[in-house]
Parts: sequence; structure tokens; C-alpha cells
Amino acid sequence: MNKKAEVLIIDDESIVCERLRDYLEKKQMSVETFTVSRDAIERLKEKTFDVIVTDIKMEGPTGIDILVAVKKQTPASEVISGYGSFETYRTAETVGAFDYIHKPFKVEEVYKKIAKAAAKAIKHSR
Repeated sequence: MNKKAEVLIIDDESIVCERLRDYLEKKQMSVETFTVSRDAIERLKEKTFDVIVTDIKMEGPTGIDILVAVKKQTPASEVISGYGSFETYRTAETVGAFDYIHKPFKVEEVYKKIAKAAAKAIKHSR
């Protein structure tokens, strides 16, 4: 990737945000994290990210709400959602999620999905 991928991570568990941010920054990605979904939605109004990784179940707006907002605002951005149940998986898929992760996860595996999503988003944003 020539352009540094811009990644937003939204999870109400700060340890998840920290683990992913630390790993992705070592892989030369630019990362912002939020543990409050409302704050993340406000940030999405200010900045476009190549990839958004969001938990599904959070207090306030859910990962599905974030997915819908992202696809409406910046369709070239890719969203990787957590997946709690078959119903949320199907909904996320229908709305346009790029991929899914399930906790517990291996950071390396999530990185591979993010890198693939970033390459697609960067290609389509040109």
C-alpha cells in the first residue's frame, strides 16, 4: 500500500482498542480508537477512514447503526463488524459489511482482514 491506511476502531472494551491500535500502528497504519459509539459517529462526520472496525453490541448507537452511517456518508469506506448472532451477521452483510470478526480473535487475523479491506477502499476512493 502506498497510502497509509486510515483505520477507525470502535469497541466499548478499551483493551480491544489498545491491542488493535498497537498492532496496526506497528504495521504502519494510522489508527484512531473510540470506546463510545456516539463519539465515533461524531468523528466520522469530520474525517473519512478507509476501514472502520466496529463492535456490534455497544451502549448507544450499535455497530449496525455505524455501518449504516458509514455506507451512507462514504460508500468507499469498508466496515468490518463484530458478529454476535446470525441475525446481526445477516443484517451487517445486507447493509454492506466487508467482513466480520468474532471475539476472542487473533490480532494477526484481524490485521489481514483490515489490510485487505484497506486495499479495496483505497483503490475505490481514487
